[in-house]
Amino acid sequence: MSSSEPADIEQPFLSHLLELRDRLLRSVLVVAVVFLVLFPFGNDIYVFIAEPLMKVMPEGTQMIATKVASPFLTPFKLSLIAAIFLSMPYLLYQLWGFVAPGLYHHERRMVLPLLASSVVLFYLGAAFAYYVVFPLVFRFFTSVTPEGVAVATDISEYLDFVLTLFFAFGLAFEIPIATIILVWMGLTTPEALAAKRPYVIVGVFVIGMLLTPPDVISQTLLALPMWLLFEAGVIFSRFFVKQSDEDEGGEEEDLPEQSNVAPGAAAAEANAAAEEEFRPLTPEEMEAELDRIEAEANMLDEEDYSSPEEPLDPVDAKLVRVNKLREAMDFAAARRLLYEVLVEGNEEQVRTARNILEQLDE
Repeated sequence: MSSSEPADIEQPFLSHLLELRDRLLRSVLVVAVVFLVLFPFGNDIYVFIAEPLMKVMPEGTQMIATKVASPFLTPFKLSLIAAIFLSMPYLLYQLWGFVAPGLYHHERRMVLPLLASSVVLFYLGAAFAYYVVFPLVFRFFTSVTPEGVAVATDISEYLDFVLTLFFAFGLAFEIPIATIILVWMGLTTPEALAAKRPYVIVGVFVIGMLLTPPDVISQTLLALPMWLLFEAGVIFSRFFVKQSDEDEGGEEEDLPEQSNVAPGAAAAEANAAAEEEFRPLTPEEMEAELDRIEAEANMLDEEDYSSPEEPLDPVDAKLVRVNKLREAMDFAAARRLLYEVLVEGNEEQVRTARNILEQLDE
């Protein structure tokens, strides 16, 4: 093994680590900048968050701080979480930029809309919690306060409470995305999910009980949207499955134009070829196969090596071989060589291999 081969293998991995480091640094920098902008308004943000409770508190009562550092740490914590919340689209954009080059063309068309939809649904869940759930829950809590008990909520306890609800409702609104992903991965089908509807209804109420405070109102207000979002996920998953079937049908329709063979005949030929491929070779056939491989290797040496003094790089030789396999319409063998190039090649060779794989996918 030459001294240059380990470098060829390690270089793509190191380049991925460097890209990951750069994207993480950009993400942290954006969150820090947004935090510095929001921190002077931390108290105002807290007043906005506390408004649903302040509106229903009895007259003459107010929120309190029971810890020495709470008046400073609570707005600080809220400003940091708000910075992450507002920076989420950029953070997911950086994640997409890191993952997208490793996805196929059809996978990118699927993942990008789901990623954007997940951000919108999370924001909708948080807005639903603030504008619908908080007023009802806090009105209920203050109305059942025993006589002689003053309502004086600690600011840090209140922040933890509302952040829990924000997270619970934001996560619950991601159910359609999770449903579509499960169907897309082939782990289930829309029909199977619809058949399990009674179990889903019981499950969402159990989850609502675990994720929300111990009251029936907040539990119901979380469970009902989760159920409706599950139904929406089943409907949209049917649409995605239909689109996937149409894409596969389009690929099959291209077959007669390329080979002028009926789809049934093409399938029969493919099955026959597969059976022939896995049939054990006789000694005569094995000898002929070895002679053919040796002849191809000699041909490759004569055509692809420019001079004895400057031999062609082995990975470049594989790329040359890939082009020949593409001309021969042997796409499966071409893909195998391209996967080897992705592991063994340098940055330029890996980029070339990915471009060829994208062309094969199209």
